[in-house]
Amino acid sequence: MQIIAHRGAKGYVSENTIAAFRKALEMGADGIELDVHLSSDGQIMVFHDEHTDRLTGVSGTVKDMACDDLQKLKVDLHHEIPTLAKVLDFVDKRCLVNIELKVEAAARPVTQLIEKYVSEGWNYDHFLVSSFDWTALQEIRNRNPKIPLGVLTETDLDLAIGFAKSINAETLHPYFHLLDEASVKKIKAENLRLYVWTVNEPEDISRIENFGIDGIITDFPDRA
Repeated sequence: MQIIAHRGAKGYVSENTIAAFRKALEMGADGIELDVHLSSDGQIMVFHDEHTDRLTGVSGTVKDMACDDLQKLKVDLHHEIPTLAKVLDFVDKRCLVNIELKVEAAARPVTQLIEKYVSEGWNYDHFLVSSFDWTALQEIRNRNPKIPLGVLTETDLDLAIGFAKSINAETLHPYFHLLDEASVKKIKAENLRLYVWTVNEPEDISRIENFGIDGIITDFPDRA
């Protein structure tokens, strides 16, 4: 079972920062999960929220701010908001990078950036692009069928399975509370790999592991 660190080792270090991804690697995570938005000048920014308030204490909207201005802000007073390229340079093929698209507009530039890194020696298997915005996933698939895709859902498993099959997605990413032994068996019968989120409590990790899933996305990669 793969351990994917949610926004890095979010349980220990400020989310979606280089420090969080470093901590995840130190803890032996098999992959990191991160979120991306676009800045006003089209840079791919690693940041979860649409607005900057919660994490930086400064009011603003990511899409309305240039990359340079965003990088002048500090996450939890200490950490720079990184670009996706900076995170990939830091990871340097050491683990899986699960890129969650927060906006459809990021589909094209993320595709182009993945293609650039593959041309420089990475493999497509180093990447997994996921989203709750299924239109964004469809666009990625249309642009490059080699990029692995994961369908996120927190509600309807059957609908998500159907969509995953329709775009030949590699993985399904359901909220872990949706799962039981029967639903896991159904998903596996469709030849979909199963990565579940966000599993943090030891008793939940143990229960989910027993279902025979392929990976968990967790804030605490050292607990699994």
